[in-house]
Amino acid sequence: MNWKNKRVLVTGADGFIGSHLVETLVQKGARVKAFVYYNSFNSWGWLDSIPKTILKKIEIFPGDVRDPNGVLEACRKVDVIFHLAALIGIPFSYHSPDSYVDTNIKGTLNVLQAARKLKIEKVVHTSTSEIYGTAQYAPIDEKHPVNPQSPYAATKSAADTLCLSFYRSFNLPVTILRPFNTFGPRQSARAVIPTIISQIHAGQKAIKLGNLKATRDLNYVSNTVDAFLKVAENGKTVGKVFNTGSGREVSIARLVGIIQDVMGTKVKVIADQQRIRPAQSEVGRLICDASLIKKVCGWKPRVSLEEGLKMSSEWLKKNLKAYKAHIYNI
Repeated sequence: MNWKNKRVLVTGADGFIGSHLVETLVQKGARVKAFVYYNSFNSWGWLDSIPKTILKKIEIFPGDVRDPNGVLEACRKVDVIFHLAALIGIPFSYHSPDSYVDTNIKGTLNVLQAARKLKIEKVVHTSTSEIYGTAQYAPIDEKHPVNPQSPYAATKSAADTLCLSFYRSFNLPVTILRPFNTFGPRQSARAVIPTIISQIHAGQKAIKLGNLKATRDLNYVSNTVDAFLKVAENGKTVGKVFNTGSGREVSIARLVGIIQDVMGTKVKVIADQQRIRPAQSEVGRLICDASLIKKVCGWKPRVSLEEGLKMSSEWLKKNLKAYKAHIYNI
């Protein structure tokens, strides 16, 4: 697929991964419509921070994925849809599960209905490795049993199933990309890496974290954006699910050590009980088998964990005011 003048809609464009995807698409010559969450502050989220030379080439569409009519209007005159809009915080999903059902399931349904009605060329839906739950075998490939352990993961699993049902029932050209733990500039403070780095940059000598034994597969954001583009460009990805991750398993305790090495500092780690998930909801182990996307699309990660952490640290240092390092963000 040649992205030059391709008409592309990105839902969740104001978020972490979405804003990076928008930037890359614009740089490739696509005509991008950015679906951002409507608010009275006229904030476009992280898009407000991207270079003005790129921002002026983007069509901003404020709306709410929970609104069928707004989604339909956003999808008009579009060739490809990247659906990233979602509620993502796991702790908040314990508190307000209804909102996750409305946004992650109903919002996805609205996108699928609009894409079907308007005969969109391709829809790429964003899943999450959280739907697998703790690894029953490792590394985790796409055939691994689905076992959501949080309301968030349950709604994302349901959204995936909806997407596949629209492919099977209506031949809708939809592909599911299932990223493992993406990190990088602009990531929410709810995530572990900005939690660690922002506390260190804020001058805290003792940082608060949750479960240190849990392991994650951490993949830099530009690698994930490359995966989005690869599955969209390839005609053999329709109706399929693709994992994307580094294939490297790191415990949170080890991650703290790596970050300290990258930042040239030493800190004490304090276990904060409010940051620990309920026992049966904690995902203890995640490590990605990305063999399928490598085989079908030729994708591979280009930025290592250490390189990504260095860039993340440098960005967070310059943008620390955007974070509240002294509080627990659910």
